[in-house]
Amino acid sequence: MTTLAPFRTTLIHPLPSAPTAAAKRLLLASPYSTASATLARPCSIIAPAATIRYRQNNSSSSSLQHGQQRSFSLLGFTTTSKIPKAVQSTTILETLHSTHPLPMRDEFMGTKRLTTKDLEAIPIDLTSHREPAGVSDWIAYQVVKSLRLPVDLFFRKKYIHRVVALETVAAVPGMVAGLLRHLRSLRRCSHDGGWISHLLHEAENERMHLLTWMKVAQPTFIERALVTAVQGTFFNVFFLLYIISDRTAHRVVGYLEEQAVISYTHMIEEIDNGVLKDGPAPQIAIDYWHLEHNATIRDVCLAMRIDENLHMETNHHLSDRIALKQEDLRVDIEKMQKEHGMVPNQNAEKVWTKGDKY
Repeated sequence: MTTLAPFRTTLIHPLPSAPTAAAKRLLLASPYSTASATLARPCSIIAPAATIRYRQNNSSSSSLQHGQQRSFSLLGFTTTSKIPKAVQSTTILETLHSTHPLPMRDEFMGTKRLTTKDLEAIPIDLTSHREPAGVSDWIAYQVVKSLRLPVDLFFRKKYIHRVVALETVAAVPGMVAGLLRHLRSLRRCSHDGGWISHLLHEAENERMHLLTWMKVAQPTFIERALVTAVQGTFFNVFFLLYIISDRTAHRVVGYLEEQAVISYTHMIEEIDNGVLKDGPAPQIAIDYWHLEHNATIRDVCLAMRIDENLHMETNHHLSDRIALKQEDLRVDIEKMQKEHGMVPNQNAEKVWTKGDKY
């Protein structure tokens, strides 16, 4: 009998200075704004697997910024040179801040920068493996195993180049699945059950993995061409697979992430054994995972392995839900929120439980 682990949620307490202070500066700086400068204090934020939503009097910081941009457009300000300097600097800086990617796990969003010991203390099961439970699972497992062999033969001990290729492919499934479920939600005029935001966040997380390794590795032209070809092929194959059987597609991703955990474990072992040279972590990784400023490549591998473990467990869980026809995540998430006292007033997930149809 298949059992379902509770779908992970994230509880975030925003810093007192964000985004209330930022929004206040934005409103006060603009002579054209008709919005009130009085904002409510941000409440706690709940979202599936770290989809972030700030709420102030039922308005998000993003919507406030978009409102400012619309006011400039209506007044004929088409270039930044025509915007008053005080407004220009505030608008641009706050908009850039709001688009900064956020990590998947709340351990990486604290106020304390993480050390190597902190990363090693985050619990993950390195021996976790989902045994195939049927024909669909067996096909997914065999497909992933068949993909491992050519990758091993081509890259061999070139671990950095291997993970560049791996992360290029790994960023595809979340985007494809999110796109197809978005279109399905539009066709049916019904809520997606909380999947889309998580899937797109997963794709963004994998993209940040790739951007990090691109700062470390310098792939050759042949390797870049191979990655491009593999990505294009995988996108189309996964697109068709998700249309035919989304359950199998998520199972494939779950097994791919199992291989990713194994690959990063091997990299860490090679660094510890002196086979692979360690070095300073790129600044993009330090900022994204909130690592110490003297963090190393080994620390980056630890952080990425934690992410891949989460993707593995989540995609296996989503595949199980499809098999059991329990695709609406909102019921279980709301139940967990209530059990832990994590439900704020006017929470987005709370609103959507009023009905399946808009």
